[in-house]
Amino acid sequence: MGDRKTRAGESSAGSRGKAPGKKAARTPPLVRHDVSLLTDDDLYLFNEGTHYRLYEKLGSHVLTVDDTEGTYFAVWAPDAKRVTVMGDFNYWSADGYDLAARGSAGIWEGFIPGVGRGTKYKYHIRSRFGGFRGDKADPFALYAEEPPLTASVVWDTWYEWNDRDWMASRADRNALDAPMTTYELHLGSWMRGEGDRVLGYRELAPRLVEYLTRMGFTHVEFMPIMEHPFGGSWGYQVTGYFAPTSRFGTPQDFMYLVEELHRAGIGVILDWVPSHFPGDAHGLAYFDGTHLYEHADPRQGFHPDWASYIFNYDRNEVRSFLGSSALFWLDRYHADGLRVDAVASMLYLDYSRAAGEWIPNEFGGRENLGAIKFIRAVNAECYRAHPGAQTIAEESTAWPMVSRPTYVGGLGFGMKWDMGWMHDTLRYMANDPVHRRWHHGELTFRMIYAFNENFLLPLSHDEVVHGKGSLLARMPGDEWQQFANLRLLLAYMWAQPGKKLLFMGGEFGQGREWSHDRSLDWHLLEYDNHRGVQRWMQDLNAFYRAEPALWQQDFTPAGFEWVDANDNENSTLTFLRIGRDPTQRVLCAFNFTPVPRSGYRIGVPCGGTWQEVLNSDAPEYYGSGLGNLGAVEATPGPWHGRPFSLELTLPPLGGLFLRAPREVSS
Repeated sequence: MGDRKTRAGESSAGSRGKAPGKKAARTPPLVRHDVSLLTDDDLYLFNEGTHYRLYEKLGSHVLTVDDTEGTYFAVWAPDAKRVTVMGDFNYWSADGYDLAARGSAGIWEGFIPGVGRGTKYKYHIRSRFGGFRGDKADPFALYAEEPPLTASVVWDTWYEWNDRDWMASRADRNALDAPMTTYELHLGSWMRGEGDRVLGYRELAPRLVEYLTRMGFTHVEFMPIMEHPFGGSWGYQVTGYFAPTSRFGTPQDFMYLVEELHRAGIGVILDWVPSHFPGDAHGLAYFDGTHLYEHADPRQGFHPDWASYIFNYDRNEVRSFLGSSALFWLDRYHADGLRVDAVASMLYLDYSRAAGEWIPNEFGGRENLGAIKFIRAVNAECYRAHPGAQTIAEESTAWPMVSRPTYVGGLGFGMKWDMGWMHDTLRYMANDPVHRRWHHGELTFRMIYAFNENFLLPLSHDEVVHGKGSLLARMPGDEWQQFANLRLLLAYMWAQPGKKLLFMGGEFGQGREWSHDRSLDWHLLEYDNHRGVQRWMQDLNAFYRAEPALWQQDFTPAGFEWVDANDNENSTLTFLRIGRDPTQRVLCAFNFTPVPRSGYRIGVPCGGTWQEVLNSDAPEYYGSGLGNLGAVEATPGPWHGRPFSLELTLPPLGGLFLRAPREVSS
């Protein structure tokens, strides 16, 4: 997209929103039905389930027709017998502004002169069935009233982008062989203003850019910013699949935030929720008096975990709607990736259901064939239209080839969250160190499957809510040990093969469990222990980004070698990370007990001086200061099957990173 200027309706209605139409009558009608943005090809692709730019045609679009400015409205409601537009332009009357049905496509449309940008509106729908009448927000609205108000707002997505350099380089920055450390963030609770005031997109921009730049994160992932009625859903109960929430400003304000992040060299990933939607009266549920977007049978159409509705992926028009939403955020908002929420719930018909509570597919299986078809098609289109972007699956099962291309039978995602690593590692870390020797396999098991997918390692918001406590609070021991364990956890995570994601607050040892209703506890940085964790994260990111061995071969076994995976008696792990240049090597050593290990011998592939680049136990991180004085000389003699060895001091509850001497050959 680069610095392309975009305006709703521009591609189909000519320059600056001009639309074809007959000459206006002397007495202008309330609604003109001779204006349309829809072509026969649009209708065909929509009904076929392959229209991925519906936002250009449906919804509300400000146009100039015969020198008269107004707004064109189009909405899909195939089982309606009458659809009218109501809003602040007609005192919210449900009568008088009727849309006309477009053939048999189920779309109602019309052009209302005099209605312009900023107008609040809804559709009043009268169904052919059961006497249903309802006031519905526009499924394709670009903007909405600030909750708890629920009207749609006529708007556009015109913006003069100034992130050309980022867009030209993002394919390299988002590549699978590039460094990726993602900071997951909830906009309403990351940082607040005086008096606990919620900050807007533009106010957040300089603060967030400065912080992420200083901390060294490569990407930020926003929890869902799509419009949602209930703040306590954290954005995961979406009603506006084409509208950034108005809680923080206008669409252009959000574009400014994205642009400022891009200008600072930070990628933007958006959390996207095509798995379910809420039952709010103004939303998608029972839209035209029928189960239009959702399955009618609750065994297929209602989600028991989230008390929400499941999209009917077998319906072509629903696939066009959702696919258009995915492409919209990439096309119009320059998003660099989509993290797709709850993919497992889409793939399995029996997800969270007991026997008899679900309907098998046509072959008698539990796989949701419509969802699989949809996921593959949307991923393929995302990568076709935006080769530099990424789609990332939150998928918690052993479904095969989630992050493999569709042309080899995969689902087509670029990456997949490694939920198994997260569960195993946090369960291990929660153990008192004296018992960890009996749980060593929870650390080593990952390497059996680590390269089956392109894994991203997440410590997300889900791990610090629902009574789980913060990451710091989940660490065992006294205060010093808790902070040491947290630094050790981050060191171990950053050393592992795979990209990284950390939820906000984890980088400085947030003490309280996260709440969407309050800011992070930034005052904790007045204390040395919290500042130590933050500085550790900062230095860890800087070293990680500068060291290709830690990210260049994340998704191939060539980038990882065990040195010793079996020392459960001492609860230690040692392994090598390797770049494409095999002389680029980093030795990673971890001691998961509070007992220092002096004279701990480790086999290495080459002689020379190995530099101790990072030590999580250093005093500046609130550690005890044990280490190896910056370097260790390798001595000849086989150890761990290698021709040289190092004699190290492993600090208590500490992680070490030692860089191999590149000038010495193996």
